[in-house]
Amino acid sequence: MVRSLWTGASGMISGQFNIDVIANNLANINTTGYKRSRAEFEELLYQTQRMAGTPSSELTIYPVPIQVGLGVKPSATFKFHTQGSLQNTGNKLDVAISGEGYFRVVMPDGSYAYTRDGSFKVDSNGELITSNGYRFDPQIVFPEGFRFESIKILDNGMVYAKVWDSNEEIEVGQIKLYRFTNPAGLDSIGENLFKETSASGPAYEGIPSKDGFGKLHQGFLEMSNVNAVREFVDMIVAQRAYEFNSKSIQTTDSMLGTAVNLKR
Repeated sequence: MVRSLWTGASGMISGQFNIDVIANNLANINTTGYKRSRAEFEELLYQTQRMAGTPSSELTIYPVPIQVGLGVKPSATFKFHTQGSLQNTGNKLDVAISGEGYFRVVMPDGSYAYTRDGSFKVDSNGELITSNGYRFDPQIVFPEGFRFESIKILDNGMVYAKVWDSNEEIEVGQIKLYRFTNPAGLDSIGENLFKETSASGPAYEGIPSKDGFGKLHQGFLEMSNVNAVREFVDMIVAQRAYEFNSKSIQTTDSMLGTAVNLKR
């Protein structure tokens, strides 16, 4: 009977984990480029009291086993790298990806990180950076005296700008995109960034709008792909599952109390 106490406890712990994941999705519903996560679970070990196929007589066998499960545990948090909706901002340095691909930035330690957050900025040197100051890769540096309103980013990633004393467009650089065989295997490190892992596979470089890579949209941002209605439904299911497991613990406790009071 005590087994059910720990089984119910494992269900409550897993239910809390599920709520944590859902809460994080809802907290990031307005985060640019955020990808929703889903908690996944698996059974714990089974205690086998009788194996299937055990002889029940000289001529017969038991067709099914006697097994008791020992609960549940989280097995994964699957991240959905599906397209989020595009929001028109009108900002010349806001760039959204429609389709597959990630922008690449250089971290302070020299390693690479990847993001779908295209809310870029320009530093004092005219270099394209993220909101946290990470340099864009490949490096894009605007010429001295460039006019902000003249910045043009085409859907194929080519970047152009004009300087104050000229109406001629200057080619500034080329935005490239990167994709992975298994994007769900990327490591989320916060700040809207992902790191490559052995599970995700290596990053494949490409040109926007070519070879299956997404198209760029200047003046737009990709919003979170979180669906509030789905998250609230999942939250209700998770809450009820938590309550069911708490009821199993309460019922076990009541049964133990009955057993203790048998001789009274």
